[in-house]
Amino acid sequence: MDDVAPVARHYGIDWLRIGAFGLLIIYHVAMVFAPWPWVVKWPETFPSLIVPMALLTPWRIPLLFVVAGFATRRLIARMPSIGAFAHQRSLRLLVPLAFAMLVLLPPELWVRAQLAGDADSLARFWLHDYWRPWAQNGRGFPQWEHMWFVVYLWAYTMVLALLLARVGAGRIQAWFEWLAVGRRIIWAPMLALAGAKVALMFVVPETQGLTTDWSGHVGYLPLFLFGFALGGSLALWRAIRQHWVGALVIAGLCSLVVVGVELHYQGLDVPGHALMAANRAARRAMAWGVIIALLRLADGMLNRDHPLRRPLAEAVFPAYLIHHPVLVVLAWVIPSWGMSAGDGFVFLLSATAAACVACYVIGRDIPWLRPLIGLAPATPRPARRLA
Repeated sequence: MDDVAPVARHYGIDWLRIGAFGLLIIYHVAMVFAPWPWVVKWPETFPSLIVPMALLTPWRIPLLFVVAGFATRRLIARMPSIGAFAHQRSLRLLVPLAFAMLVLLPPELWVRAQLAGDADSLARFWLHDYWRPWAQNGRGFPQWEHMWFVVYLWAYTMVLALLLARVGAGRIQAWFEWLAVGRRIIWAPMLALAGAKVALMFVVPETQGLTTDWSGHVGYLPLFLFGFALGGSLALWRAIRQHWVGALVIAGLCSLVVVGVELHYQGLDVPGHALMAANRAARRAMAWGVIIALLRLADGMLNRDHPLRRPLAEAVFPAYLIHHPVLVVLAWVIPSWGMSAGDGFVFLLSATAAACVACYVIGRDIPWLRPLIGLAPATPRPARRLA
């Protein structure tokens, strides 16, 4: 599909994706020790994590959707038709989703059940309780856990395919290249994203769910589409180069609000509606400002190839699948080993990273396992000619 071909190969976006996933692992390990609720908690928590976590939380997931949209443009360009693209992406996303739900998530959800007081063994839970559609311990099948991102990404990809079929790539491009005029690249998305969040936050619940998370969709879907448009727009890249400093300054100012609220309202303390709305708006504006600055970093300093780029980029999806259940199970087990919190953090981070590496290194060499962990079919290597 030549009309959606990217303007150029951009290695910086690959490095941004790799770095974002590395931060995601560190973030999830830190959640075990941070004061906020999470799946499994260490016996003691550390308020010193509030500031770094608050500075990371607003933009880590939005950045992944921008990067995913950018990468999607290259994938579409390789396809002979929109239908072929939708079919290929459904296989690449939904097959790993099914594998995760059938094989990877049951141990994690069993840990949740154990923490809720369920005494059943893992085998019984996996073979019986896990499949019950009604809620048990607050959860019923199907459960996506961290795979919600894959579900959303598939849904947004299908929306993009419908838009391409209905209005074409040129129209989508024009929607976002409007941002390349003046300083619109800074203020227009900040106002739109913050306004949409504030408009919905007291109307619909802030909870993950494909058919219920409208507060999330109004933020994530436009970012995904922006990433797609950015992949084919020299004008947007020029605007980013010109205005990234201003975007980062505004992000820094917004971070003062975000960090201040998190420090002042800890535990069960909840800010009033006005301050809560200001906090949510600041988070959205901060996310956009940081994303613009990171895109400039990717374009200016990271846009170069390296022998490690390709395997690291390919390993991201398998690592995403495995990291969460491994972390949850280990975080539930190791407090009984008598480790200090510092040693526990290092162990969890190292063990989770090792599991990610093992999943990729082992899975890439097993043809039937490749599609289950999100890898494309292996390309046959050319036969060596005998001298």
